[in-house]
Amino acid sequence: MKSERSLEDNLFYLGCIFLGGAIVAGALFYYVLLPHISLPPCIMYTFFGLYCPGCGGTRALISLLHGHILLSLWYHPLVLYAAVLYGAFMLSHAAARLTHFRYFRGLRFHNWYLYAAIGILGVNCVLRNVLLLCMNIRL
Repeated sequence: MKSERSLEDNLFYLGCIFLGGAIVAGALFYYVLLPHISLPPCIMYTFFGLYCPGCGGTRALISLLHGHILLSLWYHPLVLYAAVLYGAFMLSHAAARLTHFRYFRGLRFHNWYLYAAIGILGVNCVLRNVLLLCMNIRL
């Protein structure tokens, strides 16, 4: 009899693959590509003078990797939200598997995680542009 894997199992295995791929891609980017290229500016900011929903994401990720949590939150709060949610999900499922699900249960997937991410993305975009247009506070 074939046992079916749950959505959380599939997400855990995808998360492991994502982590491995991100480490390899990040190392290649940092050590091979970055010394030879410069990152292009945001197209929406260049042409319209407004921030797009993703503006600041790269700087937020770099700040988070350097341990500057508040600076990462300032650049783009979705990066910190995603990192905390990813870490909690992966650690809870790893602990559950190590204890054979006796002492720990992994986090369950809920649609509201995605709705919260979309809300953070929208509020951040609107707030950044209001600060830029009304108070000339740049990212």
